[in-house]
Formats: sequence, structure tokens, C-alpha cells
Amino acid sequence: MAASTPSPASATGSARPPRHGAFHRLTVSAVDRLTDDSVALTLAVPEGLRADYRHAAGQHLTLRRTTPEGAEVRRTYSICSPAPDPAGPGPERLQVGVRLVEGGEFSTFAHKEVAAGDALDVMVPAGRFVIDPAAAPAGGHYAAIVGGSGITPVLSIAATLLAARPDARFCLVRTDRTQASTMFLEEVADLKDRYPDRFQLVTVLSREEQEAGLPSGRLDEERLKGLLPALLPVADVTGWYLCGPYGLVVSAERALATLGVGRGRVHEEVFHVEDAAAPARAAAAAPVHGRVTARLDGRSGTWPVQGGESLLDTVLRNRADAPYACKGGVCGTCRAFVVKGEVRMDRNFALEAEETDAGFVLACQSHAVTEEVEIDFDR
Repeated sequence: MAASTPSPASATGSARPPRHGAFHRLTVSAVDRLTDDSVALTLAVPEGLRADYRHAAGQHLTLRRTTPEGAEVRRTYSICSPAPDPAGPGPERLQVGVRLVEGGEFSTFAHKEVAAGDALDVMVPAGRFVIDPAAAPAGGHYAAIVGGSGITPVLSIAATLLAARPDARFCLVRTDRTQASTMFLEEVADLKDRYPDRFQLVTVLSREEQEAGLPSGRLDEERLKGLLPALLPVADVTGWYLCGPYGLVVSAERALATLGVGRGRVHEEVFHVEDAAAPARAAAAAPVHGRVTARLDGRSGTWPVQGGESLLDTVLRNRADAPYACKGGVCGTCRAFVVKGEVRMDRNFALEAEETDAGFVLACQSHAVTEEVEIDFDR
């Protein structure tokens, strides 16, 4: 879901892309408390892995741990630090923000147990909710509408764009419950101080009145339809970035459509999908004798489907290195291209219409409809 997607070579700084789904042990160099329920984890990247962790602004990392009971837990967190210079070496450090989720296995671990000096399993960067400053038009005007932890990828996008393109402008509309619950408050304020003429910040608190600025309350579709034209020339915005809870992203998408913004200028990343708000479609029954062929990191294999399982589960039984994170149709880590056959997705909150029209699917949500299906993770 991106304004532009770097090729493997440009994304890694070499002709050899990192392997899909590859994990490496990175050392935590700092744990900084942002709010009562959020922390920033800074990860040190050794010199030999910096090409593998070169990232575009807006991409994410998947972190993995094994619980004391032996269960594997994976969670995806957006990189909030700026993207490295494409002409320079890869990053020495990466930073992600982790919001504590009630009952969340990884977020609780990050808040209560992770300390500086610990090592974590970290997948190479992924995701298409990105921006390429080099491809931005002269005088490009960008805007983002974010809620809660949705600030994390947009912080990287805004900081990277404004530093790389002195002619670019960026408007950030962010909503949080209270000022005390607002992640990366100082970092966003620093952008405002550094780029006072090119960075516009609008904050809406849903549960707390501000001394100055907009009145409190939720940013729903009706409010956005009135607010956005008063802030900036909506029709002239080059690209819109929507990130946060499902309800906010949908409300913003509908408001922009009503205001005449073309779908091609809107880029989305959804956090915290509620099942009641976005029910899954019934899965199509897999053929009794179905087989799946998958290409991953240049190697192909063919395996039988068992018990109506997803394409990802079929591949994982035979290739433990298959890329995935959330298994909920949200992160897009398991994106694959359908080379042959027909599949059906239960849920999709990660791929844009252009991608699905072109033949891409989320393997974790896809089931074989025809007896023979071939997918390619390398596209």
C-alpha cells in the first residue's frame, strides 16, 4: 500500500535482496518510555547486516519470541526512525514504538521484560506503506491522518521526506485520547521546530480539552469532511497517508472520497482491526486433492493441501522460512502473486485494489479454489 515500492536492489543497496522472512538477532540498545502504556525499542544493527536492514520510510519489522511454554509469538511494529540515505550505508540503528495491548503477549513482554542489552529476533524490513522522496514531484504536498500508534510509520515518512526534499510540505492530522497518551510527542514537536514553514501539525484529543486548537471529540467521517478543507487545499495534496485503527482509516477514506480525492492518491495501513467491525468472509472449501506450488527465495516446491488450510499454512508445513507475521490479513508480510489457479481471500486489510487486481493475495487469508494453485513470494 505505497506511493512507490522500492525494487529489491534499491531497497537493500545491493543486487542481492535479503531473504523473505529472514530473522537475525539484534541487540536492544535502549528502551525509552514514551507514555504510561508505550515504549520505544532501539535496535543496534551490526555492520554486516546493515544492507539487509536498509528500509524505505514507512516499512515495518516483525519481532519474534518464544514463550516459556514453547509457543512462537510474532508481532509487527512500524519503524519510526528515518530511512537511511539510499546512497549511503544501511542503518546503524532502528527504532520501533510498542503500545501495550491488554492481554498482548509480545507488548507485555516488551514493557515488562525487555531491557537494554537483550537480543531479539527481528525479521528484515517489509511493507508497502512507504514513500520514495526521490520520486516526489517538485513542490509535493503530502498529508497524513493518524490515530494512536498509527503515528509510528508516518513519523518516519514525514521526517525522511522533509529532510530529503527541501521543496516538500507535509500536514499531519493526529488524534489521541489525551496528551499524556500521545506517542512520540517530542519527536513530532521537533519536526515542527525544524521545518516551521513546511510541516503543519493538527492535534485532536478525543477525551481531553486543549487550551488552544480544535475542540475534543472523535475524528469521524463528518468531522473530517468539514475539517480537511479548512486546513489545506485537499485537491492539491499529492498523497494521503491514513494509519491507525480500522474505524478511523475507513472514516478518513470515505471523507476523502466525498471531497473528490482519487483512490490512487490514498495509501492506508490499518492497526487494530476489530472482528465485529470487519467480519471475515467464509472460507472457500479447499479441493479434496488440492496441491499448492510455491516459489520462495528462488526455490519452488509442491505440496498437498490438508483440511482446508490456508496457502500459508500449507507452505509453512514444508518451508518454515515462509514470511508471515500477524496471520490476520493486516500486515501484508505474506503477500504473494498467484501464478496459476484460483484462490479466495477471507480478509484483506493490507493490499490495495491495484495489487489484488494484478493478482496478489495474502497467503495467510487465501484458500485454494482450484485443485492446482501456484504462488510466488518473490514477485
